[in-house]
Amino acid sequence: MYELILVRYGELGLKGKNKSQFINRLILNIKRGIKDLAPREVRSTWGRIWVPVHDDLDQLLEKLQMVFGIYSVSPVVKTEKDLEEIKKAALRVLHDSLPQGGSFKVETRRSDKTFPLTSPEISKKVGSYLFVHSPDIYRADMHHPQHTIEVEIRAEGAFVYGQVVPGAKGLPVGSSGRAVLMLSGGIDSPVAGWMAMKRGVTIEGVHFHSFPFTSERAKQKVLDICQVLARWGGKMRLHVVHFTEIQKAIRQHCREEYGITIMRRMMFRLAERIALKNKAYAIYTGESVGQVASQTLESMFTINNVTNMPVLRPLVGMDKEEIIKIAQKIGTYDISIRPYEDCCTLFLPDYPKIRPRLDEAEAMEKNLDIEGLLQEALEKTEVIEIVQEEI
Repeated sequence: MYELILVRYGELGLKGKNKSQFINRLILNIKRGIKDLAPREVRSTWGRIWVPVHDDLDQLLEKLQMVFGIYSVSPVVKTEKDLEEIKKAALRVLHDSLPQGGSFKVETRRSDKTFPLTSPEISKKVGSYLFVHSPDIYRADMHHPQHTIEVEIRAEGAFVYGQVVPGAKGLPVGSSGRAVLMLSGGIDSPVAGWMAMKRGVTIEGVHFHSFPFTSERAKQKVLDICQVLARWGGKMRLHVVHFTEIQKAIRQHCREEYGITIMRRMMFRLAERIALKNKAYAIYTGESVGQVASQTLESMFTINNVTNMPVLRPLVGMDKEEIIKIAQKIGTYDISIRPYEDCCTLFLPDYPKIRPRLDEAEAMEKNLDIEGLLQEALEKTEVIEIVQEEI
């Protein structure tokens, strides 16, 4: 029955002179997101994007809901700009939208002012037709309807729909530049990456791997998380940094309670270098204030001191329950709770320093060959291309 999907793009319509760049990026991402379905032409008209349906409505809706930049979508019946045809289409949409009956009203938007009736007149005539031609289980309600049948009269035709499916919202991935994401195998950092992509950022994952202390299963866990993120943001790269020698050196030359602090400082140094090499301009992390010892304000200050690059923490004000809900929604939670430890949890001291001092951390680092350790880790870094797989 439905021939088209109507795509609405929310805040993109407020982008002024740059609006077309955002819309073009959104269309590109829509095409990428549905590329494994039957080929079709994605069209843009004033204020709308249209995606044809080819007997794959449910699959198409599911994929479009994972494209950032889409505010909502609606399956649409297209008709000629003829009142009788519009009435018949509205009747089909009503019965499909409310198969068990219920209350309804009709709302009309008439952007084509050559159509002979006004919007209220169209709504009244279509609503009367629905009331007369529907069983008694349907009733009109102008104030508190269970469902609204929408009619749009545009230059290119008349469009009728009764369902509005929420989209992922945000901005199209690729419209806001590039950043690196410090990606562990835990719950938080994948959510931070998802939130970065929601604001249009292309992310490059950076994972610190301490083989043989951390297993290949821990690495695979991160790869699986990246695969889920790629469903939302398209293909991404994962930089698997060899971190073993750095952790050995920290354990040998630094006080145990400062181990996490100095380890994080080394991670930020590496993330910054990877970012600069890949034309990325920020570092995203999954940190939330006070969640663990390395996420107190004092720790963040001491750790951040090694980089001038913006460090963005989208989860900073969330509690764990809020983060878990998002992880479950986006599909990373079940992977994140697999019992394979990353290098942070494996080398966690019994009593980590909660309020580390910058001068003490810097003094301990004088015992390390920082440049040599960083260079060795970068030389052994493995770059893996993560492609978007079919859902």
